[in-house]
Amino acid sequence: MTKRPTAPTPPTPAIRAHSFNAAAAQYAKNRPSYPPALFDAIEDLAHHTLIGARVADIGAGTGIATALLHTRGAEVIAIEPGDGMTAQFRRTLPGIPIVRGNGNALPLADHSVDFLTYAQAWHWTDPNHSVPEALRVLRPGGALALWWNTSALDVPWITEQSERIRTHFGVDRVVEQNGSGLRSALADPTGRLDFAHRTVRWSRRVPVDTHLANIGSHSAFLVHDEESTNAFLTEERNHLRTVFPDGIVEETYVVELVVALTS
Repeated sequence: MTKRPTAPTPPTPAIRAHSFNAAAAQYAKNRPSYPPALFDAIEDLAHHTLIGARVADIGAGTGIATALLHTRGAEVIAIEPGDGMTAQFRRTLPGIPIVRGNGNALPLADHSVDFLTYAQAWHWTDPNHSVPEALRVLRPGGALALWWNTSALDVPWITEQSERIRTHFGVDRVVEQNGSGLRSALADPTGRLDFAHRTVRWSRRVPVDTHLANIGSHSAFLVHDEESTNAFLTEERNHLRTVFPDGIVEETYVVELVVALTS
């Protein structure tokens, strides 16, 4: 009897989380930013301005959110575990301090920050550790703010692309982007967090190459073999040129934001 080949073991969350380090420059250049309305919403839900606030941006990556928080007037320190992402951050934002660490064991003093922010990063933490750590480092009245750029599922081409990604890579990008973040935010083992939820819709127009480099910087692509990934991206370019014959893709996002205050 012929033995059926064993299916490859899916990459662990740790492997996927660290996959970004090899693509840090690609990530910094092509990933979407965040709209000003997001930071308005953070301040509104936190009942506190970012101007002059002490903010720790956790899982800061290449500094996309960190830079915006700094521009908003916050006094920001970045926390990032990855070598490649940290090196790219320092090249991009040499004037903002960055410390090696992660949300499960924050290298911060007790009650030392007004805001703890996670942009696209909370779902990489273990809430059994990251929630108590957040409560430890936040000052009374401080805010834990978590957000994700998620795909706008009412846009047909985005839904169709997500289905092609699911078929090719065996990863449901829609579920991952639009569900895992909020589920992880609501997994509070302490029962002390009461999150308020808000969404912010926005879009950007980018060349096809930028869009392909953007989606290619996601972990589902980065942990896949290069030949198969390149084949997908080549075929995806053909699909996109049909939808966007001028070569400019309109990416539409819904930022999912949740904010909890400490007592």
